[in-house]
Amino acid sequence: MFTMETGRRRRFLTIAAGVVAVVGLVIGLVVFKPWLLFVDVRVDEKLPIVATSTEQAEPSPSAPSTVPFTPAATSAAPAGPVQLAAGTLISHEHATTGTVRIIQQPDGRRFLTLENLDTSNGPDVHVWLSAAHVVEGTAGWYTAGSADHYDLGLIKGNQGNQVYEVPADVDLSKYKSVDLWCVQFSVSFGAAELAA
Repeated sequence: MFTMETGRRRRFLTIAAGVVAVVGLVIGLVVFKPWLLFVDVRVDEKLPIVATSTEQAEPSPSAPSTVPFTPAATSAAPAGPVQLAAGTLISHEHATTGTVRIIQQPDGRRFLTLENLDTSNGPDVHVWLSAAHVVEGTAGWYTAGSADHYDLGLIKGNQGNQVYEVPADVDLSKYKSVDLWCVQFSVSFGAAELAA
């Protein structure tokens, strides 16, 4: 028999279920940020141009020099940036393409570049130097998370060209790959094995 008390209880339960559904939806939107999958952030930073040869400063025998010749002037130091390592990004949880390079400037500063990057936008994706080797397929989605890594920071965008400075105290010999790691969900979007 339907009573006024039963009607109130049903109304209360309906309102409570609606409130729980709305709160669950808001929490889901805050945590998963699904709109990021439909928004691209393009970054086009200037990439360092790698030196193709070394230049030596030697006096020309036909032209007199006003600066005295010194052995330091003939050093084979590169005239520009030098590539230390490079790799090609492969897809892990999200389709990812592009090239990764580690470049050293003549002054000793080192930079990691992401070139022609194209991946999904996502929450909390970081650029990691990782001690793990890159593993293709779903087996590689989590390998970087269980290895030593150095976090270069939040990814600047999911498309384009980006440059990240590698601090002087980072020992690059420890790191075998670059990983685009989603910290929030502990999964790799994509990774590149580094080769000299």
